Amino acid sequence: MSRTHLALLTAVLATIDVPAHAQTPLFATTQIEGTNNVYIFRYGFHQSMFVVTPQGVIATDPIGYLRPEAVTTYIDEIRKITQAPIRYVIYSHHHYDHIAGGQPFKDAGARFVAHKNAREHLLKMRPPNIVIPDETLENRKTITLGGTALELIYVGRNHSDNSLVMRLPREKLIFTVDFIPLESIHFRNMPDSWPIEWEESLRKVLALDWERMLTGHPYKGKLGTKQDVQNLLTYMQELSATVKKAADENKCTDAAMKEIKMPKYETWLSYSQSLSGNIERYCYWWGRGY
Repeated sequence: MSRTHLALLTAVLATIDVPAHAQTPLFATTQIEGTNNVYIFRYGFHQSMFVVTPQGVIATDPIGYLRPEAVTTYIDEIRKITQAPIRYVIYSHHHYDHIAGGQPFKDAGARFVAHKNAREHLLKMRPPNIVIPDETLENRKTITLGGTALELIYVGRNHSDNSLVMRLPREKLIFTVDFIPLESIHFRNMPDSWPIEWEESLRKVLALDWERMLTGHPYKGKLGTKQDVQNLLTYMQELSATVKKAADENKCTDAAMKEIKMPKYETWLSYSQSLSGNIERYCYWWGRGY
């Protein structure tokens, strides 16, 4: 993720509803209501889930891209809750803004787990500040630790070709990163994405047994519901159909980007910044075939 991307995410964070006199702290750790061992660690506009068990901790995304202090802060926050060893770090997907900087977790003895496609990407790119996963999965894998089961589920290509859904069946919670924003337009022109397959992955998420969703960004400071997933799917379907019509009329890409408006979604985060980019991505799909 570029510095421009970081600046945009910081600007979006500023839109989260807080009292005028309050300032959002740089980081925070929150125990998820209704659980006794599931937490969200937020640093800036990135979030990671971690689960505390008597036999150790399962952590997710180190979120140390361009900010190594976030990783040590993350570990310090875990240590305020437990001295149990950090056994696992799960990568949500291979994009650097979420998974960079994990070496301190590795030094502490954690094993890194990701989808097999994520490991393949990282082996090709060899980024210097990202730990290569020790274990991979193709479709499903369950990690059981200290009486807690965490299911890792691949629902197909969407925001990447390796995004995982992490499901805690007992708590009826899932953790997803980037491919299910809450009341938010997708980032810019949806880089590294498969728009039509993305819709199918959302249907698969809806079919899973869960009640609340934790996300990789603090969208409006809320947890997600199945209705949020359905709303995103509806947005994508409506935008896809609208852009396809424009492509059939040879309006892609510039005319479509200027003319298409989606007023139903104008209250969503990043509407003004990213709608034209979303249109551009669908224009490439329907107008050029990729």
